[in-house]
Amino acid sequence: MKADADSGVGRPFRTFIKDHFRVFSLPILLTFVLLSQNSGYGQTAAPAADASGSSDSASRSTSSPRYNPGSSSADGFGIRATTQSQQNPFFGSVPSGHATSEVLALTFADAINRGLQQNLGILLSGDNTLSARGQKWKELSNLLPNLSGNVLENVQETSLAALGFNGSLFGGGANFPSVIGPFNYFDARVYLTQSLFNFSYIERNRAASQNLKAAQYSYKDARELVVLATGNAYLQALSGAARVEATDAQTRTAQALYNKAVDQQRAGLSPNIDSLRAQVELQTRQQQLIVARNDFAKQKLTLARIIGLPPGQDFSLADQAPYAPLTTLGLEQSLQRAYSSRADYQAAAAQVKMAEFSHKATVSQHLPSLDFSADYGAIGISPRSTDTTYRLSGVLNIPIFQGNRVHGETLQAEANLRQSRAQLENLRGQIDYEVRTAILDLNSAADQVAVARSSVDLAQQTLTQAQDRFTAGVTDNLEVVQAQEALANANDSYIASLYAHNLAKVEFAKAIGFAEEGVKQYLKGK
Repeated sequence: MKADADSGVGRPFRTFIKDHFRVFSLPILLTFVLLSQNSGYGQTAAPAADASGSSDSASRSTSSPRYNPGSSSADGFGIRATTQSQQNPFFGSVPSGHATSEVLALTFADAINRGLQQNLGILLSGDNTLSARGQKWKELSNLLPNLSGNVLENVQETSLAALGFNGSLFGGGANFPSVIGPFNYFDARVYLTQSLFNFSYIERNRAASQNLKAAQYSYKDARELVVLATGNAYLQALSGAARVEATDAQTRTAQALYNKAVDQQRAGLSPNIDSLRAQVELQTRQQQLIVARNDFAKQKLTLARIIGLPPGQDFSLADQAPYAPLTTLGLEQSLQRAYSSRADYQAAAAQVKMAEFSHKATVSQHLPSLDFSADYGAIGISPRSTDTTYRLSGVLNIPIFQGNRVHGETLQAEANLRQSRAQLENLRGQIDYEVRTAILDLNSAADQVAVARSSVDLAQQTLTQAQDRFTAGVTDNLEVVQAQEALANANDSYIASLYAHNLAKVEFAKAIGFAEEGVKQYLKGK
C-alpha cells in the first residue's frame, strides 16, 4: 500500500519541485531584486542648471535602465508578465503592423531584431536621448549670440491731465491742454545680446554635454537589455515547446500502458489494481499536458509582447533549443572587458562628470560676468522720414549678496555629486558580482546539462526494461509507472538545465557588455 501511495500524483510533483527548485530560484530571485531597482528607470535627463543658475541635474540625470530576467507568468513560478510590464518597460512594446492569417516562422535572430525596433524600453530610452540633446542646445544658447528685430508703428493720443498737468501753461494766459495728439512715430531696429564671459554658463554647457553622453550610453545599455529580455523570452518559449513535446510523448506511453493493463485484466492475467494504477498515471500525464500547453501559449504571448508583434499574430519558433559548450574568457579578462564595454558603467561615469560640472557652475555664480548688447535701426515720424540710430553697451555684473541662494544651491550640488560618485562605485562592485555570478552559473549549468542528459538515457533504459518485465509477466505495472515518472522527471530536468545553460550564456554576454553582438555567437558555442 505504501508503494502504491508513493506512485500517485504527490510523488512526481514533490520530485519535480525538488529537482527544479535550484533552476528556477535564480530567475525568481533576480525578478524580485531587479524589479525593486527599476523604480529609477526612465528619468529624463535634466538641465545642468536652471535659468536662475541653480544646478540640480545630478539628482535628476538619466538613469541606466534595469531589466529583470526572471521567469514570466508562463513558467508558473514567476511574477505575471502583466505586473512586470507595468513596472519594467522592457516587458512591453509598441506593436507594429496588423495580424495576418499566416503563421509567422520566428527565428531567434528575427526576435532580437524586432525587439530592438519595437520594445518599449528602447523607445523610451531613445526619447530620453532626444530630450538630453535638446537640453544641451538650450544650455548652449546662453553662450551664443541672440539676434532679434522688430518694426514699430505707433499712433497715439496722451492725456496730460492724467499725468498731473493742469491750469495754464507756465502761468500764462493760455490754458494747458488736457489731451495732446494724435501723433505718431516709426521705429525699425535690430537687437543683439551676447554673453562675453560667464563661467557658470560655460560649466552648465559642459554638464549638459556630459548629460547627453550619459543618455547615449544609457540607450546603448537599453539595447543590451532588450537582447537579454528577448533572448530570455525566446528560450523560455523553446523550453515550453520541449515540455509540451515530452509530456505528449509521456501521455502516449501512459495511454499504451493503460490499454495493455485493461486488455490483460479482461483476459484475467492481471488484477484490477494494475488497470487502476495505469489509469491514474494516464490522467496525471494528461493533466500535465494541459498545463504544459497552456504555459507554452502564455510564453509565446510574453515573447510577442516583448518584441512588438501585432496582437493576435500566430507564430512558430523556427529555432530549436541549442546546446554547445562555451569557453569563456578568464575572470580578470572578463572584468576588464566589462569595465571598458558596459554602457551602464560608462553612463554612470558620465553622470559623475556632469555632476562635477554642475557643481562648478553653481559655485561660479559668485563670480562676475560680462555681457554685451547693441541695437541698430531707423526711427522717425514715418517710414519715409527716419534717422539712423544705434546703441552699444557693455555690462559688468558683480554679485554682492544674493540671500545665500547660491550657498544653498552649492550644498545641493555637492550632495548630488557625492551621490553620483557613490552610485558609480556601487555599480563597479555590482559589475564584479554579475561577472563572477555569470561565470559560476555558466559552469554549473553546463555540468547540469551533462548530468541531466545521462539521467534521461538511464531513465529510458529503465522504462524499457520495466515494460519488458511487465509484458513477460514477471512483475506488475508498478515498475513501469515508477519508470515513467523517473523518465518524466529526467526529461523535465534536462529541459530546465538546457534553458538555464543558454540563459547563462545570454547573461554572461550582458555581464561583460557584449550582449547585442555576442548572444548569437554564444548560443552557437563560438
